Amino acid sequence: MGEVQRIIVTGATGLLGKALCAELRQRGYAITVLSRDPDAARAKVPEAADYIAWQPEETGTWAEAIDGAYGVVNLAGEPLFVFGKRWIYAGVQAVTASRVKGITGLAQAMSQATNKPRVLVSASAVGYYGFTGYTDEEMNEGHLPGTDFWGQNTALWEAATLQAEAKGIRAVCVRTGYVLDPYPGGGLRRQAEQFQRGFGGWILPGKQWLPWIHLEDAANLILLALEDERVRGGLNLTAPQVLRSRDFARTLGRVVGKRAWLPIPQAGIRSQLGVVAHVLTNGRQVVPKKALELGYQFLYPMLEQAMRHLLAAT
Repeated sequence: MGEVQRIIVTGATGLLGKALCAELRQRGYAITVLSRDPDAARAKVPEAADYIAWQPEETGTWAEAIDGAYGVVNLAGEPLFVFGKRWIYAGVQAVTASRVKGITGLAQAMSQATNKPRVLVSASAVGYYGFTGYTDEEMNEGHLPGTDFWGQNTALWEAATLQAEAKGIRAVCVRTGYVLDPYPGGGLRRQAEQFQRGFGGWILPGKQWLPWIHLEDAANLILLALEDERVRGGLNLTAPQVLRSRDFARTLGRVVGKRAWLPIPQAGIRSQLGVVAHVLTNGRQVVPKKALELGYQFLYPMLEQAMRHLLAAT
């Protein structure tokens, strides 16, 4: 039997991190979790082999753990969609600065290891393509970053990740859309509850696109990025069926048995989320071109199928 391969994971206690760690363990990998709070991480992600204190900084004793690992997956960073939190541009820039610092430190530690990891997979977002105005153009991995705040801000994350390439380490930036999950308090459950109360609808004008992905497919695509040496640069974590906001809402209405009838003004979304509202009001049609070309078979390519599966889960 060959030696068990080790994967370093930051952000392991988040939604996507927990799903990824469960899949990694099932596939026989040994997981080392780097976390600001190793004890809390141990409680939330019990399947890891080791838990090490980590901060998003240039270096630290944590760097020793990277030596000899097969790969590093960086999912750390404060989420921008938090119920009740309203963002301004300066807050988003502060989150980006922290992300860039953490990615830079990880890439540096990987390059300085005696036995360098083969691959760095790091979180990005569909905001890479920008949110200025409306367009029906399909956005794939070959597109340049948007020229607006969101495109240029997200490009900073990716530039930090791609530093690893100069050190001979394959680097992948996973551009994640709206990750649908089955958990209470998650975005999909909150939306479903709103529909069940009779207040379901879409965000005006309704023609903007809403790229989404089922949690299982998102975790599996990160595994694809880890294991398939053909994957470099950007990788869209979105499902093949991208729908407009109004069609997304109508699909959810069918699933929960409540009609989508109440359009939501953009001003209402902006008052709740601040500048992050651009993600929902000016969404792009982001397609998983690279994943499909590589032959990845989506478990949940269609939205209604994904919603029914997730909302049926307990």
